[in-house]
Amino acid sequence: MNEEKITSQAILSVISSFSLFSGLDEKEFAITSDVLRVLYFKQGEVIFREGDPGKDMYIHFSGVLNAYVTQSDKTQRTLFDIGTGDFFGEMSIITHEPRSTTVTVKEDSTTIKISKEDFYRIIYEFPVIGFKILRSISVVQNRWLDQTSKSFTDLIRWGETARKRAITDEMTGLYNRRFLEESIKERFNNQSMSKRIMSLLMMDLDKIHGINDKHGTKGGDLVITAAAEEIRSCLRPGDIPARLSGDEFAVLLPDTDKKDAARIAERIRKKIEGRQVEVPASPGAAETALISTRTSIGIAIAPFHAKTLEDLEETSDAALRKAKELGRNRVEIYG
Repeated sequence: MNEEKITSQAILSVISSFSLFSGLDEKEFAITSDVLRVLYFKQGEVIFREGDPGKDMYIHFSGVLNAYVTQSDKTQRTLFDIGTGDFFGEMSIITHEPRSTTVTVKEDSTTIKISKEDFYRIIYEFPVIGFKILRSISVVQNRWLDQTSKSFTDLIRWGETARKRAITDEMTGLYNRRFLEESIKERFNNQSMSKRIMSLLMMDLDKIHGINDKHGTKGGDLVITAAAEEIRSCLRPGDIPARLSGDEFAVLLPDTDKKDAARIAERIRKKIEGRQVEVPASPGAAETALISTRTSIGIAIAPFHAKTLEDLEETSDAALRKAKELGRNRVEIYG
């Protein structure tokens, strides 16, 4: 067996159409392909045996492989042949169990490998990609599991939960900074989208520290959560609201010019100003009080004000500072 990194674009082009990767876009597949390794096996070689630890999963590229189990009387029972595009070995690395079959090479074969470490690194570092790969695995596995009355639901639920944790803010349910910034970078890097207008709203709540002092951190958290609800209620499908930290928020508005961005920002400002929030009357008190808060919002528009993520964040933050300097509870556009 020989192993090497895949450099042939022809091989990568074929692999990208295999069921395991068919749900990935071009950028996602480029990230995934970097961890793939091509293996060349000679007829008669064994890829793994029953009882071996599950260290890798495989995607078959060419040739013929055979999977079998050894029965109690020591005879070998063939289960199935593995053909081009089939993947195997994934259950051992998902369940952390030893191999349940032996896989041998019937004809000289080329197979693609993903190590267990790289499999989980993709899931945790790129949760969207990980979720899509897990979903592809589930589609194939459920065909077999349906016949054996088993369920793959827990795996999908685990994938969905891992993805949600990785891209959302736990307290408010909005997206987190990482997801927002990845979304902006993707638009700047995508040639078909880089010249399209997008606006970024940067905002924070006015004088939140005074609320924390008077009503405790629980009161401050309730105000932050209420503000997040009002932000979400003002947005359209496709807009990306995020909590950056503390009382700081941002909203990415794709395909939105200065006029529409200002209109949306003003709607958010009014909704937050008009929201009454029930908070502890004082830190730790059982009695409650109704309070309201206000927000200052800065707007920057790409590509007019910025052509990179860093510039867009800097210009929208400068507009936010201007809104504060001019008295707070207002919307300002950069420039």
